[in-house]
Amino acid sequence: MKVPKILILGAGYGGLMTAKGLQKHLRPGEAEVTLVNQNSYHYITTKLHEPAAGTSHHDHARLSILSVIHPHRVNFIQDQVTSINTETKEVTLKDQSEPLSYDYLVIGLGSAPETFGIKGLLENAFFIRSIDSVRMIREHMEYMFSRYAEEKKDELITIVVGGAGFTGIEYVGELVDRMPELCREYDIPLEKVRIVNVEAAPTVLPGFDSDLVSYATDYLKNKGVEFHINTPIAECTHEGVILKGGEEIKAATVVWTGGVRGNKIVEDAGIETMRGRVKVDGQLRAPGHEEIFIIGDSSLVFPSENERPYPPTAQIATQQGQFLGKNLVSLIRDGKMDTFAYHAKGTVASLGRKEAIGIVGKNSKLMGMKASLMKKIIELRWLYLLGGISLVLRKGKF
Repeated sequence: MKVPKILILGAGYGGLMTAKGLQKHLRPGEAEVTLVNQNSYHYITTKLHEPAAGTSHHDHARLSILSVIHPHRVNFIQDQVTSINTETKEVTLKDQSEPLSYDYLVIGLGSAPETFGIKGLLENAFFIRSIDSVRMIREHMEYMFSRYAEEKKDELITIVVGGAGFTGIEYVGELVDRMPELCREYDIPLEKVRIVNVEAAPTVLPGFDSDLVSYATDYLKNKGVEFHINTPIAECTHEGVILKGGEEIKAATVVWTGGVRGNKIVEDAGIETMRGRVKVDGQLRAPGHEEIFIIGDSSLVFPSENERPYPPTAQIATQQGQFLGKNLVSLIRDGKMDTFAYHAKGTVASLGRKEAIGIVGKNSKLMGMKASLMKKIIELRWLYLLGGISLVLRKGKF
């Protein structure tokens, strides 16, 4: 009897949790599982804003894939996916001479920045996307600050953050914490630094509770952050940004956090998408492809008809991976599958090291230190799910 091949593309929250589930629930020899990822590590997306601001080392935001999977149960290949052929059921990799075949394909390749057609954004802004990208942001920002002592140009110590969603606000919060230290290092008066947050939507943290939004904006404003809300960026140049209406903000550092779209590889595979994301069915399958499962940022999951899809978060990707890690085993054994149901456990956004806002459960609001503690508990839980107490003790920040 042929052993089914399960191919997982991407070791993000969803892909890695799928692999963990399969290695736990499959019997030896029951299926051949292969995990492909461009890097040898998983980076913790929800922590990337910290090394981007320089409040923590980038190693705190990543962990070795081989430290959490068993190589005898899951075959790991470090390589870049270049294309998916849904007709031949093959995936081409950059450095492999032969394509990988599959019986079941799990796509968790993550997302790409959504620029909304803003001129010059891809060429002139930084993006909080990966370990490499956040290292570049930190090094660039520190270099600009080092130049200020000689050149005394205000734009060198002006930072524009495009987008006031989750990532944007968390990054601004880390910048607020970093500035006193950075200014002492380069002998710059703290009051000279400008941190400007620009958001096209009518509010910061769209969809968040209004009381919590007020708490967050008041806290950050008191730390000197400037907000331009309901104000789209019209253009990004090498000198800064031009807002709709013509106002120009000169800034040597522009960081864009204003949205994501699905991975282009999924679109190029001929799978039906909406802005690069796939509206999956109840089993997380792509339309017209019963053997292909889409999870994470490239998937669209709707609560019900006529409702907006769930936002692409680490929480839903983790639950999708947990679901598939069991559901694929059931499919292989008896052809039966359950229906995915997302259970929102709450949302917490950090405002720096010691401040945060959030909702736990359905409506329990948290602010300040309590919310910050909950954020840390959530991060430790992810480490525990991946590697138990030993990984928590190795990688957790207490």
